[in-house]
Amino acid sequence: MKWFEIGLVTLTFATGIIWLLDKLFFARRRAARGGLLDDEPVVVDYSRAFFPVLAVVLVLRSFIAEPYKIPSSSMMPNLLIGDFILVNKFAYGLRLPVTNRKFVALGEPARGDVAVFKPPHDPDQNWIKRVIGLPGDRIGFHGDTLYVNGEAVQYRAIGPYTGTGRGAEMTGATLLVEDLPGRSHQVLEWIDRANPSGQGDWTVPDGHYFVMGDNRDNSEDSRFWMQTNFLPEENLRGKAFLIWLNCEGWFCKGSFDPSRIGTSIK
Repeated sequence: MKWFEIGLVTLTFATGIIWLLDKLFFARRRAARGGLLDDEPVVVDYSRAFFPVLAVVLVLRSFIAEPYKIPSSSMMPNLLIGDFILVNKFAYGLRLPVTNRKFVALGEPARGDVAVFKPPHDPDQNWIKRVIGLPGDRIGFHGDTLYVNGEAVQYRAIGPYTGTGRGAEMTGATLLVEDLPGRSHQVLEWIDRANPSGQGDWTVPDGHYFVMGDNRDNSEDSRFWMQTNFLPEENLRGKAFLIWLNCEGWFCKGSFDPSRIGTSIK
């Protein structure tokens, strides 16, 4: 993903500079020599054709919305393997491509947001988790219960979960509604397991967030990060808001679920 972004920026600037230099200098010289339009160099012709397209794609992808594919089961049951989602790139401020440096502050994550970010221990990747803890929050996870600022979050059991496709491994887990302060959403937990992992208490420092997957027993999230348990604000990429496709394999030759198309992410 990082190399695609670098390539897109490089091609956009290269074609734009070639087109601009030709328009300002070289085209006039050809015209002064009585050259015809057919004498225009091939590289200029391609740059003039591709620069507007590349520029539009760069602006849309960097500042409006970016596509992202769900690669794992860590956000089940809300996001499934094979979901293609759109990420709002301006929800948490406008950021420069490649460097991800914020240059316009427009908003901050709210508790319960599903955020895409660069994990602090592997900044070349893009991950997706739910924002659980805000700066200053005290987060605890004990047994199968989440605690926010000393208060246990309430749960409502829906029943056993039935997974499909590559998510069939979660069949039999308990599907629950978690009443996270400010936002309710579904989670999966193996509530019959004696020693669930990821137990502990954490206080979120300023400028950082605590994130967790909705698949609580199958998510590499803030509970398990060794260098730091917290997501720095500067690593945020955007807020997930829409599923636009669900399929697996090249040209969707694998599983395909049309019912998920157009589903909003909660």
